[in-house]
Amino acid sequence: MTLQEQRRAFEANRKKKVYESALLTFKGVEGWDVYNTSTPFFAKGKRYLFGRVEKRKEWARSWCGLFTETRKDVWTLVVDAMKLPVEDPTVASINGDIVLEGTHVRRAVDRKIDHDPLCGGIDTYYGYFYKGKDPKNLYYFTTGPDLMKDIRLVQMKDKRIGVFSRPRSEAIFKATGRQSQIGFTVIDSLDQLTAKTIASAPYIRDMFAEGEWGGCNQALLLKDGMIGVISHQCYNEVNKAKGVTYQIYMNASFVFDVAKHCAQEFKIIGTRACYPKGPVKVPHTTHCAFTSGIAPRKDGRVDLYSGLSDAAEGRITIDNPFANHGGVVWK
Repeated sequence: MTLQEQRRAFEANRKKKVYESALLTFKGVEGWDVYNTSTPFFAKGKRYLFGRVEKRKEWARSWCGLFTETRKDVWTLVVDAMKLPVEDPTVASINGDIVLEGTHVRRAVDRKIDHDPLCGGIDTYYGYFYKGKDPKNLYYFTTGPDLMKDIRLVQMKDKRIGVFSRPRSEAIFKATGRQSQIGFTVIDSLDQLTAKTIASAPYIRDMFAEGEWGGCNQALLLKDGMIGVISHQCYNEVNKAKGVTYQIYMNASFVFDVAKHCAQEFKIIGTRACYPKGPVKVPHTTHCAFTSGIAPRKDGRVDLYSGLSDAAEGRITIDNPFANHGGVVWK
């Protein structure tokens, strides 16, 4: 089935698959949107997440703030934490350190690669990586490849570090008919996490059909040694009546076999329709659910977090997509 057909089949039964649905509330940033957050994590006895903070009518002019949970689905800005110059943050635990990756956007007056009226003047973008024990005070240590987002790390059973890349370029589209690819490589330590190493990660075959794209949002060690990936899967849908081409972003998951270098068990686990109604930044993001990742619950299910329409962050409760692999080794 095409992604569009899979989406329709999933949404026809979504009420049986979603147990809770909520929008997150963010305090301390009134007048700003917070979206495309990291998944929640614990540090120094508190539960935190990082979020992209941005004005509704602006794009690529955001900062990354740290928030702490003050009650269910309510998060408050940590005012004495660093404000980082990145968007769409993600967090991994590597050798006991918090490792944060986010996209830094560089502007230039003489070059435009993105023709959206809200994004004019973008020169390039790349991932910045920070690490440390204290989420309020992380240290920058490396930069990813030019024009690459969605780089994800996971510490594997043998303590080595798996690295997922997500190259997306005109050259890849011309060569493969796919707007992006996902690569994977293994490094021994964070000292080896360089732009060259990330860019040279071998591609995982058969991830996307023609015209589709996507990437990894969270990589998790499973109890059987496999890697569980929470991802986004995307396609364009033209609505001629409204004169808009929707970018359909969906929450998805798959299992990655490191030894065979292949992905399996792909499935949609959430779409924008699963979450409460909320604000929309621009029309083409109406059906956009940009995945953050999953967090464990005491009842055995998981909470799936997602950015919504580039203007809000939501949470739904679903069954653990990796239950057949013994579940996740949560850190």
